[in-house]
Amino acid sequence: MATLQVPACVPSPAEDAEQLKKAFEGWGTNEGLIISILAHRNADQRRLIQQTYTETYGEDLLKALDKELSSNFERALLLWTLHPSERDAVLANEATKRFTSSNWVLMEIACSRSSHELHMVKQAYHAKFKKSLEEDVAFHTSGDFRKLLVPLVSAFRYEGDEVNVTVAKREAKLLHEKIKDKHYNDEELIRIISTRSKAQLNATFNQYNNEFGNAITKDLKADKDDEFLKLLRATAKLLTYPEKYFEKLLRLCINKLGTDEGALTRVVTTRAEVDLHRIKEEYQRRNSVTLAHAIQKDTRGDYENLLLELIGHSDA
Repeated sequence: MATLQVPACVPSPAEDAEQLKKAFEGWGTNEGLIISILAHRNADQRRLIQQTYTETYGEDLLKALDKELSSNFERALLLWTLHPSERDAVLANEATKRFTSSNWVLMEIACSRSSHELHMVKQAYHAKFKKSLEEDVAFHTSGDFRKLLVPLVSAFRYEGDEVNVTVAKREAKLLHEKIKDKHYNDEELIRIISTRSKAQLNATFNQYNNEFGNAITKDLKADKDDEFLKLLRATAKLLTYPEKYFEKLLRLCINKLGTDEGALTRVVTTRAEVDLHRIKEEYQRRNSVTLAHAIQKDTRGDYENLLLELIGHSDA
């Protein structure tokens, strides 16, 4: 369930564009007005505002925001304003770059989006960067990471609820054998993780737990210093329990010494229109404090205000 709160009566894109233009004018930028508009419009509405702003004022809205804003607030608002597929394309491209590389971000995008959404991301990537996401991931990764990530970003999983119990039993046994022998990069293991539907994987992992007495994610903790194994374990968790994956990510990026604003921004901007309500509930259950309270404690100013609006601040 999303946390984005859109008013019952939304002004026209022309009215919103006019108000944004006013927010940029004068002696100082009116950040509060910008937040009150963009933080309460859905993806399609934000896209229409961008189009209308360009047509009316001859300037790209994102460039105007970039010129007027700064720091974490700028980064969060720019990412939020983008359409989800374009945002993911930008995040994925950054994740393949030398100084911003992140196998985890690539895995997140591949595993937490629907097949249709991932297809849209790849189309947006084509349009913006004039190459494919798959080729960039293949070129900028290596070894076991490439072996896992390329099929993950190439996947087009079945989205239905149908499950084959026979296959689940067979593949649970196969996974157990590979994990027991520490063959974490085995082609069959990666085939199962990267191609089976999320419903099928849930059935397989439940069968694994019932048959062998441990959750698969627990058995994938054999070597806590193995970075590939950490990514593989996180992949299994995200494919089956996304709210638990994102709760842990938020907990680590807020509670560590010095907030990881990059991860915090990414989670809030990418999940606010999807399932951030469930993630908030999981966060409060796990930490005995609301996500809003944690954000208030660790962030400041316009950045804090934007995040609170996006997560639905009624629990602040």
